[in-house]
Amino acid sequence: MQVTETLKDGLKRGYTITVNADELDRKVTEKLTEAQPEVELKGFRKGKVPMAMMRKQFGQRVLGDAMQESIDSAMKDHFEKTGDRPALQPKVEMKNGEDWKEGQDVVVEMTYEALPEVPEVDAGKVKLERLVVKADTGAVDEALANLAKNAQSFEDRKKGSKAKDGDQVVIDFKGSVDGVYFDGGSGEDYPLVLGSNSFIPGFEAQLVGAKAGDEVKVEVTFPEAYGAKELAGKAAVFECTVKAVKEPKAAELDDELAKKFGAESLEALKGQVGERIEAEYKGAARAVMKRALLDQLDKLVSFELPPTLLDAEAHQISHQLWHDEHPEEHGHNHGSIEVTDEHRKLAERRVRLGLLLAEIGRKEKIEVSDAEMTQAVLQQARQYPGQERAFFEYVQQNPQMQQQLRAPIFEEKVVDHLFEAAKITDKEVDKAVLEKAIEALDEM
Repeated sequence: MQVTETLKDGLKRGYTITVNADELDRKVTEKLTEAQPEVELKGFRKGKVPMAMMRKQFGQRVLGDAMQESIDSAMKDHFEKTGDRPALQPKVEMKNGEDWKEGQDVVVEMTYEALPEVPEVDAGKVKLERLVVKADTGAVDEALANLAKNAQSFEDRKKGSKAKDGDQVVIDFKGSVDGVYFDGGSGEDYPLVLGSNSFIPGFEAQLVGAKAGDEVKVEVTFPEAYGAKELAGKAAVFECTVKAVKEPKAAELDDELAKKFGAESLEALKGQVGERIEAEYKGAARAVMKRALLDQLDKLVSFELPPTLLDAEAHQISHQLWHDEHPEEHGHNHGSIEVTDEHRKLAERRVRLGLLLAEIGRKEKIEVSDAEMTQAVLQQARQYPGQERAFFEYVQQNPQMQQQLRAPIFEEKVVDHLFEAAKITDKEVDKAVLEKAIEALDEM
């Protein structure tokens, strides 16, 4: 086995790996000899198949395995000796692969970009400000009012009253397309809150002003992206009978309401609401402080970045921003998207900070535990009600998905480690200051 350097330009690396024909043949013989005791062919007892027959029957398959193992072993030894860590999967090509014949040396060209040497950072030099916001009476009262609204009931309006936005109308309905009633398009005694946008766009607005006893024909068009393909984009008519019009009535802020939300009393509920609000404030303040940390780290370090990583990140950024600007486009049949200087500048920051945080985590032996991964999978699985088991199996069989779940947990743990080392000063501010700081994050 021989590894010869062919390229060393910045982070770019190139090597020729030569697997000697005799060495490869020995490996094939070893594999066949190891398997021989368990092989049984017609005309030969188990374990008595001659080596010549073994080579004829299984030689080509074993040769391929031996070749791959030899190359993998050479690559592993190379990375252990050099200390190189490839930024992406190395590109491996067999020279004269189509013309190669058994008995010849195997020559492979391996190229990759090495991860750069990341300079150490003294986190003790980082100075941060942590915004502290207390949950005042106004915020707690506002939250309680929203709870009461969510727990509202509906009472019949005065006979002959017209339905208003926010009212609940109880309806029977039957939908048709081109005069033909369709499955799933009917219902009885359905309580529909006008303005809730729970029905097809335009449906609820046509019931505003209706009275109990009215017959209303609601004309709508199903969205192009509607789940039932046979209805997508079709015009439909719903024959509705309004059976009742009810006005919303907010729940009383009392001990009974508190018990509905699992608290013993209204005072206990106020305490829980205050704690929840302050927890939300702390989460927002952490996001602001994390951005400040990353800004300082970005200025503290400078090192060469792998071009392939930069290109991949820049294209991903441009692609994501394009879809943010065109939310109606769900597919990827939109042609090429221009990568601008702004995209590349943002990519440089992300790649630099990503490599820095990864290196800090590696040196500090920061890891994501099995329990933390399980919790992350559980949270994601909740987005697929009824399909949780299928999602778990998908994650178990998909290393890329596992990495997507692990990466943000790892990053937050590294950030917490840096927070512990940094000099942090608490600053009490009001809610408006924190909200303005959060808005500034979105603008950057």
